Amino acid sequence: MQHDAPGSAPAGGKAAGTAAQVQDNIDGARPVAPAVANAGAPAPAKPPAPAKPPAPAGPAARRTPSRELLTGLLSAVAIVAATGGIVAGASYAPQATGSRDIPAVLASVPAGSSVGVCPGPARLLEGTVAGTDPQFSPESATAKSVVTGAVLSAPGGVLPASQLAALNGTPAVEIAKGGGQPAQEAGPQELKAGVLNGHSVNGATVLGAEAMAGQKASAAGALKYSATDGDLQGSAAANCTPPANDLWLAGASTTVGRTSVLILSNASSTPATVSLELFGSKGQIQAPGSRGLLVAPGTTRSIVLAGLAPSEAQLSVHVRSAGGPVAATIQQSVLRGLTPGGVDFIVPGAAPAARQVMTGLDIQDAAGISAITGKSGFGDAGPSLGITVPGPADAVVEVKLFGRDGQKALPGGGVVTAKAGSVTEISLAGVPAGHYTVSASSDVSFVASARVTRGVNGDKASDVAWAASGVRLGSQHVVPVPQGGDRSLVFGVLENRATISYAPITADGKIRPAATADVAGGTTTSIKLPESVGDSPVVAYVVSASGDAAYGALLLEQEGREDVSTLALMPAASGQEKVAVALGY
Repeated sequence: MQHDAPGSAPAGGKAAGTAAQVQDNIDGARPVAPAVANAGAPAPAKPPAPAKPPAPAGPAARRTPSRELLTGLLSAVAIVAATGGIVAGASYAPQATGSRDIPAVLASVPAGSSVGVCPGPARLLEGTVAGTDPQFSPESATAKSVVTGAVLSAPGGVLPASQLAALNGTPAVEIAKGGGQPAQEAGPQELKAGVLNGHSVNGATVLGAEAMAGQKASAAGALKYSATDGDLQGSAAANCTPPANDLWLAGASTTVGRTSVLILSNASSTPATVSLELFGSKGQIQAPGSRGLLVAPGTTRSIVLAGLAPSEAQLSVHVRSAGGPVAATIQQSVLRGLTPGGVDFIVPGAAPAARQVMTGLDIQDAAGISAITGKSGFGDAGPSLGITVPGPADAVVEVKLFGRDGQKALPGGGVVTAKAGSVTEISLAGVPAGHYTVSASSDVSFVASARVTRGVNGDKASDVAWAASGVRLGSQHVVPVPQGGDRSLVFGVLENRATISYAPITADGKIRPAATADVAGGTTTSIKLPESVGDSPVVAYVVSASGDAAYGALLLEQEGREDVSTLALMPAASGQEKVAVALGY
């Protein structure tokens, strides 16, 4: 607001007087003293009135000098008022953005529910027309599919409302009722857990937990499939992954004897329209029928990838959804003649980046791998790394393999040029048997995944698993551990040193005391997990890491069999997020 200086005339007063004088001169009327402008000054002597001129005839006779004077004054006031409005409007009008610096405001975003979509059991294709939704045959007599999960409480032991439900929202198992409020006590407070100990399922499910006290719940689930007979014998495991609108899956194969089925699940209440980008060894594949795939709320849709991209030894799929977010999994199985070659669930990995890290790789003896991969039809029976470059520029990729005793040299040298828009396969064979972490880095962004195989006898059933690229470990990762077989936590540290703590969660809901592992940089450490602690089965672990960047995975195997599955550790629950809100016009 504009203020007048003490003792000065009000704004616009002098201008009004001057305008009146000008108007008087125009109309021929006598000057009028600007009384407003000279308020407080002595009035001048009144001059003698001039002789009144004769009144003109006609309409002009009705225009007296007083009326002309009044008309002039009103016109002047209107002009000055308009001018003042323009000036005042200019002072309050928005200035150019370059002349005003308004800092961005951080707005708190309410924490949402924790949601993880678990794929359904592995199914054998019964027969289908290429590119259409498949038909499945019944499972084998020994097939079993279970979901294992855990939910952490808030400080003070209050569990969030959580459950396992069908994809359409029908409740299956209640994990915790919730409804309580976290205690506000000072000092360390006990954590508890709600557990789901191997619940049998026959379709896709959703593990969900409500937010508490503005924080997203720490919850995770995993599906494990196992069978000892039929064409799908072996084991397969997959994390229950959160739905998203942009996902990358790498490692599919559509050559003879390999079956890859993309399964899209929509757990939201909004229809999803999905488009697929396919990348093969010779570049991006333009496939009719890969766009505009509708997935209704609460349903799944399966697509046989061989109908879109046949005869691809390595196939990567970029899933993009408009509308509702989706969960995506590729069920892949191998049949070498009449011999089962394994089954696996390929889950999304990290988004394109300049470095990708995969751990939990169990590589067999180099001599045995060389012998089996030399046979016809067994070229994919050895470990390898798949690199997908979605951008327009080639990527020079440096690959490093870290074992228990440090970095191991790859026979090819470890530096490969990956072509833009295509998938490049790099063999990881030729190193001593053991558990490994593989790191790939480049000057351009890329997607990566690693193949793990078990079995070096071509006459017996073997198994396969794909390790998706993982995230750096932080605090309180919930790691479900399905029952049965050999279970190992595998941690890899690329540089310097990291300290990792892991606390078991037992079926009675207790979080047992944590153990720690000090992992040197450039090494991989494996920790075999017990079946139970304190006479209660181990259902999950709480994993936290400090120090330099560390990565983790859960490796599942079966003594006496060639079963293998590897699961990258899921990201930890995020706290209340803040989003920068820019103010502008």
